[in-house]
Amino acid sequence: MRRIGASASGNVLIILCAMYFITYVDRVNIATAAPVISKELGLTNTELGIAFSAFAYPYALFQLFGGWLGDRFGPRRTLGICGFVWSLATALTGLASGIVSLFTARLLLGFGEGAAFPTATRAMASWTAADRRGFAQGITHAFSRGANAITSPVVVFLIALVTWRGSFVVMGVVSFLWVIVWYLYFRDDPREHAAITAEELARLPKSAPRRPVPWGRLFPRILPVTMVDFCYGWILWVYINWIPSFFVHSYGLNLKSSSFFTAGVLFAGLVGDTVGGLASDLVLRRTGSVRSARRNVIVLGFLGCFAFTLPLLFIHDLTAAALCLAGAFFFSEFIVAPIWAVPMDIAPQYAGTASGFMNFGFGLAGIFSPIVFGRIIDVTGSWSVPFICSLVLVLVGAGLALRLRPDRPFLDDEPAMGGAAPEPAG
Repeated sequence: MRRIGASASGNVLIILCAMYFITYVDRVNIATAAPVISKELGLTNTELGIAFSAFAYPYALFQLFGGWLGDRFGPRRTLGICGFVWSLATALTGLASGIVSLFTARLLLGFGEGAAFPTATRAMASWTAADRRGFAQGITHAFSRGANAITSPVVVFLIALVTWRGSFVVMGVVSFLWVIVWYLYFRDDPREHAAITAEELARLPKSAPRRPVPWGRLFPRILPVTMVDFCYGWILWVYINWIPSFFVHSYGLNLKSSSFFTAGVLFAGLVGDTVGGLASDLVLRRTGSVRSARRNVIVLGFLGCFAFTLPLLFIHDLTAAALCLAGAFFFSEFIVAPIWAVPMDIAPQYAGTASGFMNFGFGLAGIFSPIVFGRIIDVTGSWSVPFICSLVLVLVGAGLALRLRPDRPFLDDEPAMGGAAPEPAG
C-alpha cells in the first residue's frame, strides 16, 4: 500500500482527502434526511427531486470557470473561500421551512462546492508526480465515497441526537474547521512550503508560470471527456440522492435499516475508487500507454456497472438487490480516478480549467438525473423503471469512452482544432 503521509506532499494529499470526504458528507446528507424532511415540510417526490437538483445548477456553472479560478488565483485562496461558502450553506439547510428555503440553501451549497474538485485537481497537478495521478485521484475520491457510505448512519445518529436541523449545523461547523487547516498548511507552490524536501521537489512536476487560459482551444479538447462524465454522473447522482429512499419505499425498511443497507452499497464505491486508480497507474507502468491506462479502465467500469444493474429490473429480494447495487456502484466508481486523471494528462498547465470543463458534464447530470428519476417514480409508481434510463446511459458512456485520447497533450501553440501526434493506440 502506498504511503500518503509522512511528507509535505503526503500531508497535502491527506488534507485533500479530508476535503473530498467533508464535501460529500455535506452534499449527500440531505438524501438520508429526505424522508424526515419531506414529511415535516410536506414535499412530494418531484419537489424533493427539485430540491436535490438545486445543488447542481451552480455546481455545473462553476465547472466552466471554477477551475479557472483555481488556475488564476491559486488553490489556497480559492478553496479557502469555497470552503467558507459551503460551510455556511450546510448550516443554513437546517433552517429550511419549505421548498423555497430548502432549494436556496442547496443552491448556495452548489456555489460553494462548484469550484472545489477542479481546484483540488489543480493543487494535485502541482503536488503529485505524474505516475501517481491515478492513485491520487482514486484515493481522494475513495474518501468521498467513504463519506457516501458512512453519512447515512451518521446522519441518522445526529437526527436522533439533535434533530435533522441540528445535524446540518454540526456538519457546517466541521466543514469550517477544515477551511482553517487548509489555509494554514497549504501553499500553491510546493517550493514555498517550509516542510518540503529536495527529494520531494525532484519528483514533482516543474512549476510553470501562469498563462492566460486558451478557452476556445481547450474546451473542444476536453468535450469528449465531458460527455463521458455526464454518463457517469447520471449514475452517481441516482445513488447519492435516491438509494436511501429506494430501500425505504421498495422494501418497507425504516430509516435506520435503510441507512445501513445504503452504507453497505456505497462502501463498495470506496473500494472501486481506490482499485480503479491503482489499476490505471498499473496499466500505465506496464504498457507505457496513457490511452490504455485511462480508456480501458473507464470502459470496464461502465460495462461492469451495466452487468450488475440489469438484474434490478427482474428481482425483488432485498439481499440480492443490495448486492447488485453494490456491484454496480463498485464498477461505476472504477471510472472516477482515470477520468479525473485525463485532464491532468491532456493539459497539466491548465488542470483546474480542464477538469472543470470535464466536470461540467457531471453537473449537468446532477440537474436532470434527480428530477427525471423522481418524476418517473411519481408517474409510474415504480422504482425499477428509472433504472432503464441509467442502463442506456451506461452503454452510451462506454461507447464514448472508446474515443478518448488522453495521449494527445494540449499544446499552447497548437491550432484550434489540432493536436499533437498521438501515440500508438493502446
